[in-house]
Amino acid sequence: MNGSVVTVGTFDGVHRGHHAVLAEIRRRAVSSGRRSMLVTFEPHPLEVVNPDAAPALLTTTTERLAALATSGIDRVMTLRFDRAMAALDPAAFVDQVLLPRCDLRELVIGHDHGFGRGRQGDVATLQALGASRGFPVDVVPPVLLADGLPVSSTAIRRAVTGGDLDGAARMLGRSYSLEAVVKRGEGRGRQIGFPTCNLAIARRKLLPPDGVYAVVVETAAGRFGGMMNQGHRPTFDDGRRLLEAHLFGFEGVLYDRSVSVQWVAPLRDIRRFDSVASLRQQLEVDSHRARTMLAVAHPDLEAPLRASE
Repeated sequence: MNGSVVTVGTFDGVHRGHHAVLAEIRRRAVSSGRRSMLVTFEPHPLEVVNPDAAPALLTTTTERLAALATSGIDRVMTLRFDRAMAALDPAAFVDQVLLPRCDLRELVIGHDHGFGRGRQGDVATLQALGASRGFPVDVVPPVLLADGLPVSSTAIRRAVTGGDLDGAARMLGRSYSLEAVVKRGEGRGRQIGFPTCNLAIARRKLLPPDGVYAVVVETAAGRFGGMMNQGHRPTFDDGRRLLEAHLFGFEGVLYDRSVSVQWVAPLRDIRRFDSVASLRQQLEVDSHRARTMLAVAHPDLEAPLRASE
């Protein structure tokens, strides 16, 4: 191929604004016979330059790469972000990374983009660098919501933190989710008739407020509706923050398998019950509510419909 059409950024969340940028580099690459290419970083740059200000992440590295894999671009280059990388000014980043390693011919960036030391690589700086080195630099405008606000990772983090899952989904273009490996638990759920997948929580993964949620879980065995307890277990005096998902209509073993969980809607807050029998009675109510919600929101899931009959 004759060089690359490149974009650069952290792309946390891979939201609708990011997809507009990716669609533009893909369109340009196809029309020019070039490669479409994203340059991104690991870890998040703020974890290196200002750890106290580093945000919890919408997507882990695995989740981000999985989302990017569906974007249709040709290549993703993940650069290790360390002190040496943070010290590069925009010109050095272009000359030492983008031109030699990406064979850069066109640079396309988002409207709020900045890279290089101290985010000095704003639009004007990059366009001046492009003019001196012979590549164009163009900006993709923001994707706006109905209220006129732009889609951004910061706005999505705010929505998730506040429990606004519908708002987060509108900006992401999909439900908020996580990928996690199923771990062995203590078997309490199975003892009371609600076996669960116990999920590891990735470091820095942003979670909505703790509570019980209706969820959709994608597994190697298929896609299931379910409900998930997120948080501690006061009935058992267990203060650990856990994720425990019960899948409707699933019978099998998922230990050490990766699953994807989509938050659909909250069911209730976490609270202590006087007895295990009271907890089980509440889980029956939760199950009915979750199945009803899922039957409306995800009619493609047949198990919740059958189980509510």
